[in-house]
Amino acid sequence: MTEMNALTVSVPTTELAHDLRGLPERVRVLGWNFDGDPPVPHVDIVVLPYLSSLEPLHALGRVSSRLVQSPALGFDGIEARLVPGITFANGVAVHETSTAEMALALVLASQRDLPRMLVDQTRGHWPQRDIFVPGLADRRVLLIGYGGVGRSIAHRLRAFEADTSVVASRSYCADDGTEIHAVDELPRLLATTEIVIVAVPLTRRTERLIDGDFLARLPDGALVVNVSRGRIVDTGAMLREAGRLRFALDVTDPEPLPLSHPLWYAPGVIITPHAAAGTMAMRPRIAGLVTRQIERMLAGEEPLNVVIRT
Repeated sequence: MTEMNALTVSVPTTELAHDLRGLPERVRVLGWNFDGDPPVPHVDIVVLPYLSSLEPLHALGRVSSRLVQSPALGFDGIEARLVPGITFANGVAVHETSTAEMALALVLASQRDLPRMLVDQTRGHWPQRDIFVPGLADRRVLLIGYGGVGRSIAHRLRAFEADTSVVASRSYCADDGTEIHAVDELPRLLATTEIVIVAVPLTRRTERLIDGDFLARLPDGALVVNVSRGRIVDTGAMLREAGRLRFALDVTDPEPLPLSHPLWYAPGVIITPHAAAGTMAMRPRIAGLVTRQIERMLAGEEPLNVVIRT
């Protein structure tokens, strides 16, 4: 394909602009954090801020672009906010490793009873208790979802010698040899599952996937870990099962969780503040992804990770 002569990129932070140094001279990097008007009427690649709200997306109506690059992996609810003519790419290869780390951290914290031990530490006293905890080795884990995050989690579970099964929308054999079960096999698999890890995107099909019937099929003491989206788990059903089951959540519904919400105080529940992606690996990985998109556009190639075209 024919190479293009010049390219304009907008970035939301001075840090990302700094990380993109060393690009060809024909690439112009401008700052735009969506607080005001775009710096120029046309920007070839618009890099979004790391959004806590979808409201800033309305600003895209004030600029023409060839690609809108999100630093985030999830894109639920975004298409309805975009003006026509947008090509939107998500942050594949930025967050999978960090999210997998959080999934395993939540599993291990619950399985090794770390919250109770930390409370005992603050009291300066180790009460006489059974020292044997469930752990992760040899536990029967059901991983729901085998996209980038699911694969990263599965890779780490192997190192912990967990007995892992995987469920996705359909049954198939993955290219790494993993046998994937179809979602309609869940009733059979749940009866013997000790740990469920939820790693699917939020769609019409996955919303409330983890409902009362799903949870009722799990044996006493099972752990459910959610690092995807809060609305995939029915909060009311979770509260009814809290105590019989355990939960470790990086995401909740509603989010943010109101101060008085009963989920804060439910027995056997660990909650972290949607922090799975928040590691120092994010910044260089976002810069690497934006650099690859720039290189492809300069070469006249299609962008990576396009998930929406309006």
